[in-house]
Amino acid sequence: MSYFGDISQTLKTLADGLRVTWPHFKKGHRRRGPLGIEDDRYFDHADDAVTIQYPGESIPVPDNGRYRLHMESEDCIVCDKCARICPVDCIDIESFKAVDDLGFTSDGSKKRLELPVFDIDMAKCCFCGLCTTVCPTECLTMTKVYDFSEYDRSNFTYHFGLLSPEEADAKRIQLAQATPVKTAAPDAGEKKAALPKKPLLKIRKKDE
Repeated sequence: MSYFGDISQTLKTLADGLRVTWPHFKKGHRRRGPLGIEDDRYFDHADDAVTIQYPGESIPVPDNGRYRLHMESEDCIVCDKCARICPVDCIDIESFKAVDDLGFTSDGSKKRLELPVFDIDMAKCCFCGLCTTVCPTECLTMTKVYDFSEYDRSNFTYHFGLLSPEEADAKRIQLAQATPVKTAAPDAGEKKAALPKKPLLKIRKKDE
């Protein structure tokens, strides 16, 4: 293609692009508001501009959206069901028996275990919602918060434990002191007292 042929092809390509964008450019002054998909007017603004002023504005999300996990620690009975059903092992739980009375959850369930560690690594979470389904006290929920970007990957781990490491160590020591010491088992090398043998019954034959 010649030099002037290249120029002609460029102008033709530019005209084709303007033919598509110009109608939208004329409608650009009509700005679309932040409507959620559940809004009845969502499809009435198909030709309006959709750019939003982030982060001051955000797109509404449904109330049943499954995004960042949240846990109400006071309602957790440490049943460990959420950690066992998680397909990506993003939930880490540590617990031990409580010495004092921990009270009840909001639904009346008895709390018997201390909860020093309850960590959720949202960098691993696949947002399946299985953990919230099996939770008996419904303390684990998925919120509408979908934008939680971080500069450091470790910040994606959220801590919901009720005890600091120092408090947990102190309560473990208290539990060890309150637990009665079990009596030592008898030495395996000791011989057991021989039981008296029962006399054997003599079976008489018919021909005797």
